[in-house]
Amino acid sequence: MELLDGNLIKGTTTFNDIELVSAYGKLIIPASKINHIEIGLGSDKNTSEKAKPILKLLLTSTTDDVRKGAYSDLVKLGPKAIVAINEFLNDGKNIAEENSYTGEYTIENALNEIKATNNISDETPSEDVITMENNYTMGGHYNFTKMEVKTEYGNLSVPKEKIKSIDISVITEAGKGEYIFQLNASKHISGNQNGGWLKTGIQLKAGQHFNITAGGEVTLASLSNNKYKPDGSVKAPGAAEYTKPYGGSEEGDYGAATYASYGQVVYKIGEKSFDNLKAGAKFSGTAKSSGMLLISIYETVYNAGNKGSYSVKINLSK
Repeated sequence: MELLDGNLIKGTTTFNDIELVSAYGKLIIPASKINHIEIGLGSDKNTSEKAKPILKLLLTSTTDDVRKGAYSDLVKLGPKAIVAINEFLNDGKNIAEENSYTGEYTIENALNEIKATNNISDETPSEDVITMENNYTMGGHYNFTKMEVKTEYGNLSVPKEKIKSIDISVITEAGKGEYIFQLNASKHISGNQNGGWLKTGIQLKAGQHFNITAGGEVTLASLSNNKYKPDGSVKAPGAAEYTKPYGGSEEGDYGAATYASYGQVVYKIGEKSFDNLKAGAKFSGTAKSSGMLLISIYETVYNAGNKGSYSVKINLSK
């Protein structure tokens, strides 16, 4: 989770299906299908009504003291007034009525001050935008007031108005010692320097036995839009069948090759590790060191146009 002040919060929370109210109706979206939420400016009817007479005054008055008070009142309305200000500025009737005032107390300067004070960029959407695993985006209103996040430093309650965006990696505890994760090709690529490795939160001890199994299909735009499976099998666009990676076999034992091939599930132990240890579609082994288990999809080049996902199951032994 990225906050408007630039801080990042990493932790876990519980998501129910997400209700998005769009211009075309209400949508219920399974949380497991979502990998990113961009929090928009939103519109607030009460704030908009307060902003209207202030904006009109700033449009028509030529008295500096009057404009100064109106300017201050508009800035105090904060980010919730941005949509109303933009709508006012984009209204052709208001442009036609614009006076010759050249001082500092203008609507545009008030808008810029609100944005600067609250770390809001020009790219911030007006609506909440949800991105699904296939890169399909939908805009609307995601109705929540705060996000409860459990972090390694304690539980945090983060108000929606403080949040810039949320990255979601679905974690399902299927049973005792068994966990299910979703690796999204649009994010979880080993070559992605910004969150390419999914932190499972699983703390392994040196010598501890664990299993990894994976299924699904991804399309890597960075590799000519070839399709891949977790074992590294690849199918070029237009090809009829998948081709096994070099040294592969039908049993899932991919030969004596030490290094991972493109599209395979890889893992490492410890955030600072530089390893890309091969897991593929089926792995059973022991931890060589103690630390958190991280997983990813192997590819040295990251492309946000990648599509699809793998479902990865991890089983632990005490």
